Amino acid sequence: MVYVAQPHFGEEISLVGQHGSGTIFFSNCNLRCVFCQNWPISIRGEGKEIEDEDLAKMMMFLQEIGCHNINLVTPSHVVPQIVKATRLAAAKGLRLPLVYNTGGYDNVEVIKMLDGIVDIYLPDCKYMDGEQSAKYSAGAADYPELTRAAILEMHRQVGRHTTDEFGRALRGLMIRHLVMPNRVAGTREFVRWVAEEISPATYVNIMAQYHVAWEANDYEEIGRGITAQEFLEAMDWAEEAGLTNLDPRCRANRRLFQRYGKARGG
Repeated sequence: MVYVAQPHFGEEISLVGQHGSGTIFFSNCNLRCVFCQNWPISIRGEGKEIEDEDLAKMMMFLQEIGCHNINLVTPSHVVPQIVKATRLAAAKGLRLPLVYNTGGYDNVEVIKMLDGIVDIYLPDCKYMDGEQSAKYSAGAADYPELTRAAILEMHRQVGRHTTDEFGRALRGLMIRHLVMPNRVAGTREFVRWVAEEISPATYVNIMAQYHVAWEANDYEEIGRGITAQEFLEAMDWAEEAGLTNLDPRCRANRRLFQRYGKARGG
């Protein structure tokens, strides 16, 4: 099931370029996070059932209108259909990089099967503690273990984030990490793990847009937005860990929160 296929301009800058990232939003999700900001699609499953041939046509349409990549959003539960559709589209001339935009809860054996098919991996790394992932993401206590294994395999396949002469992403690993209230996401542990187990040069987007959505109000720890201090400490930890390839918006958000903190008197 697909909710929409369209150019998207809210992704990382190297994915968006001038004409947008060609996003295909798949309905449903294997995590069902209680704070999901796209809950009508990911949890309620809004969308339309299509055939593999239709998915291939969507890919070709996005290429024809000038998108810079095919961005498969929440793909983990429809990998066989994606592979077949990609084969069909490739036979018709699909040449754009394929982006695997995932919540991170992926079986490493499945990721291994995608070697040579996916060009850009864009996983979330939501938690570093299994108790937190179990509490907020459908009982997925093994999320940290499985996600770290999957990300290491992704990096083995595609390596460091690379771009063309216009700054458009061609290949590589890009990791997203959402800062959450009360250190629920384990940001300090996350940035250290990336620096030590992958590379300090790994492309990392430390995201500031957490807000209360779906059922988050039912959980005291995450029933509010993040504070300026929570984001600023996350950025401090990233620099302490030695990460050198942070998404440009991270630094822009840091300046914004610094000004906000001063305006608030601390």
